[in-house]
Amino acid sequence: MSSSDCVLTHINDHVLTLTLNQPDQRNALSAEMLNALLTQLLQSYDNDHIRAVVIAANGTVFSAGHNLKELNDHHQDADGGKDFFQHIMQLCAKVMLAIVNHPRPIIAKVQGMATAAGCQLVASCDLAIATEDSRFCTPGVNIGLFCSTPMVALSRNLTRKQAMQMLLLGDVIDAPTALSYGLINQSVPKDQIDAAVEDYCQKLCQKSAATLKIGKEAFYQQAEMPLDATYDYTCDVMVNNLLHREAKEGIGAFVEKRPAKFNSSE
Repeated sequence: MSSSDCVLTHINDHVLTLTLNQPDQRNALSAEMLNALLTQLLQSYDNDHIRAVVIAANGTVFSAGHNLKELNDHHQDADGGKDFFQHIMQLCAKVMLAIVNHPRPIIAKVQGMATAAGCQLVASCDLAIATEDSRFCTPGVNIGLFCSTPMVALSRNLTRKQAMQMLLLGDVIDAPTALSYGLINQSVPKDQIDAAVEDYCQKLCQKSAATLKIGKEAFYQQAEMPLDATYDYTCDVMVNNLLHREAKEGIGAFVEKRPAKFNSSE
């Protein structure tokens, strides 16, 4: 076990767990928290031992989003806080992009409230499992600050009407509603979340790391393309994937009716 001041790191059975660890600050995404999270994500990119990443949090709040006290304090800056606001929003965007661009699948393990940029963090992860008592909202509109950056991840996971409902009304939704919206993959009782996350991780660790990397990258690339372009792009991806040693092994094992022997590295 190793730790920083605000993000704990732990690797077990090829799974890296990053735990937000400022419960007294509701695990707010302060500059300190974002920098620590970004550092850990980037450092794990080239670690072939890691096959999956879990983002969790200590305390009763997964993340309350941006630290409003920190933002408010910078209103006293000579420029009214403009430079800091640009810095913090760009830093937050780097964290979300680091999740999307990470070569390994990333799972959000949500226990408690995920608000604003905290909800954005959940939506940015590839998979998300939450306890039944978890809650989600993008309430910026209630304090005159529309959740424009959380909107990016929400609008790519929810239908437009559902995303706009969360963004325009700022209401809290429960875990079953988040599940029906597509914000999370599972809603489970508190005593079952560890097992549910472990089940996902075990299944992911049994897959070819190279294949998951290829597929994750292709998923996010094609999602932003026009339909005709997506088929040109994904056809090329499939051809290159078929030429990869892992696909040769997997297909050969299937034909020969034997277990596949995938490499742990790419």
